[in-house]
Amino acid sequence: MEAADFKAVLDAVRRLVREDVVPREDEIEETDAIPEDIRRKAVAMGLFGYTLPEEYGGLGASLYEDVQLAFEFGYTTPAFRSMFGTNNGIAGKVLVNAGTEEQQKHWLPRLAEGAVASFALTEAEAGSDPSGLTTRARRDGDAYLISGSKRFITNAPLADLFVVFARTGEEKHGTKGISVFLVESNLPGVTVGPKDHKTGQAGAWTAEVYFDEVRVPAAALVGGEEGAGFGTAMKSLVRGRVHIAALCVGMAERILEESVAYAAANKQGGRPIGEFQLVQAMLAEIQTGVYAGRAMVLEAARNYDSGADRRIGPSAAKLFCSEMVSKAADLAVQIHGGMGYMRGTVVERCFRDARLFRIYEGTSEIQRLIIGKNLLKGAGR
Repeated sequence: MEAADFKAVLDAVRRLVREDVVPREDEIEETDAIPEDIRRKAVAMGLFGYTLPEEYGGLGASLYEDVQLAFEFGYTTPAFRSMFGTNNGIAGKVLVNAGTEEQQKHWLPRLAEGAVASFALTEAEAGSDPSGLTTRARRDGDAYLISGSKRFITNAPLADLFVVFARTGEEKHGTKGISVFLVESNLPGVTVGPKDHKTGQAGAWTAEVYFDEVRVPAAALVGGEEGAGFGTAMKSLVRGRVHIAALCVGMAERILEESVAYAAANKQGGRPIGEFQLVQAMLAEIQTGVYAGRAMVLEAARNYDSGADRRIGPSAAKLFCSEMVSKAADLAVQIHGGMGYMRGTVVERCFRDARLFRIYEGTSEIQRLIIGKNLLKGAGR
C-alpha cells in the first residue's frame, strides 16, 4: 500500500474506533453484540479484507501495516476486531497462502465484501497440539464426507465459510495426514451450537461446530492436495501471533490512559493518588511494558515481511505482549482500588478481556517451546 493511502486508512480506523466504537463499549458489553451500523461502517472501510490481495478486493496490507492498525483495534473492545479478524488472519490467510486460483477467485472477493470465514481447527482434545485432531474427511467418489466436531470456533455463529481441518490419511494421531477444506456453513450436516458464555470479550462470539457426514466436492480441498493441512495451519497462526501481540499493545495503551487519568483525578487524604510514589511505580511499569511491546511488535512484523524471521520473533512478541497486557490490567485494577473491581469500569473489562490473549492462537507455554526449540535448532542441535 502506498504510504499516503495507508495513512488515510490508519487515520480513518482511529476515528472509527475513538468516535464510534469506544462510546458504545457498554452497549456492546451488555448486548454481547456489535451494533449493525458499526459493522456496516467496517465493511465500507474495507476492514473485512484489509490484508487480502488487492486483486480480490482487499487492501493488501503488509504485516507491518496490519500491526499498526491492530494497535488501534486493540484500544477498544476486542469484539470489534474479532468481527473481521478471522477474514484477515487465520482463516483468510489459508486461502491466500494455499488456495487454488479458483478457490481464491470464488471466496476472497466475498470475504472482502463482508462475508465471514471461520478457522475450524481446535477440538476437545486438539487445542495447542493439533496432533490429537479426530475430525475425518473420507473420500467418496468426486467428493469428501466430513465428520467430527470443533470447539471454541471464533465467529462460528456468523460464519458463511468454515476452513475445516480434518484427517484424510490413515494416521490417527500426529500431524501427518491432516488436510484442510472449505465448507459452506449452510451445507446439510453442518450444525453450530449455542454461543459460548465466556469470562470476557463480550460481542466476540465462539461456539462448537458439528459436521455429520457433510458432503463437499473434491474442489473444496484447499490447494487440491491432501496432507498439507498442518503446515497450512501453522503458517497462518505464525502471522496471526504478531497481530495478536499488537492488539495486546493497543489494549495496554488504553489501560495506561485510563489509569493515568484516574490517578490524576481521584483523591485520597486530600491528595491525588498519582502523587503517591507506589502508584507512580505501577504507572511506570505499565508504560514500560507498552513501550517495549510496541517496539517488539514492529520489529517482529518487519522481519516477518522481509522473511528474516518467521519463527522466533512472532512467538516472542505474542508471549511478551500477552503476558504484558494481563499484568498491565492487573496493575490498573490495583490503581483504581475498589472501583477497579466494579463492572462498568474500563479497566475491569480489560482485566477480563486480556486473559484470553495468553491462550488462543497458541498458549504462552507453546510460545516458550517454539522459541526454545528454534534457538537450539539454530545452534545445530
